[in-house]
Amino acid sequence: MDRRQFLAASGVGVAITTAGCVDGVLGTAAGSESDANGRGAPPEDDPGNAIEVRGEGVVEVEPDRAILTIGVEASGETADEVTDELAGDAETLREAFDELELPEENVESGRFDVRQVHNGTGYEGHHSFRVELDDPDRAGEVIDAATAAGADTVGRVQFDLQDATREERRNEALDRALANADEEAAHIASNRGVEITGTRSVSTSDVGVRPVYETATDDAAAAEGGGAPPTQIDAGPVRVTASVTVTYSFADAE
Repeated sequence: MDRRQFLAASGVGVAITTAGCVDGVLGTAAGSESDANGRGAPPEDDPGNAIEVRGEGVVEVEPDRAILTIGVEASGETADEVTDELAGDAETLREAFDELELPEENVESGRFDVRQVHNGTGYEGHHSFRVELDDPDRAGEVIDAATAAGADTVGRVQFDLQDATREERRNEALDRALANADEEAAHIASNRGVEITGTRSVSTSDVGVRPVYETATDDAAAAEGGGAPPTQIDAGPVRVTASVTVTYSFADAE
């Protein structure tokens, strides 16, 4: 049997691209001999019988971490005036974070700037904080407390995974990608009447976590008790993805 190489793709959106690769490998090369099926003879440096497959794995998991960006703004006639106002507002925010019993290491000072306005008649400034929550369900509570303490800006809320969860789900996505590659290679081998004999190489790509971003919106309608309803943010699942390329060796089926 002539040495052969098969390429395939496993996963959404790659089959069309790979089809061209299969034709290029199995088609008759210029100046090469053809067998009865019209397949070109392999080059002399061909490494042997191989099936190359790309597999994808996706895992969706509920977030167990939330990251908020909360800030205060100020304006005044002088830079010192703006700086002093920002310092006072920032201290009030920190006190609100302390009352929420947020760990000190979970609250970091972020962007701070004071600049002259475009028309040159005064100054304006901004001071933001990065707040990390181990319990994503507290995002609305923290936003409400910060707003009550004088926060002027609340950025999009990032729902993500803690390090231990991230590592666990990343490995799970890789396992699924490899399982999909194995299944695809087995199908190709069966279709071609050959048997998989081993794995030659494995490479990974696009292995990562895609956080979910949500925006906290103000509800203009007041609750029946007369106050504004608590802020609630419902986040979708975090997607963990992995792609692998596996090259298998094969031999004639016995």
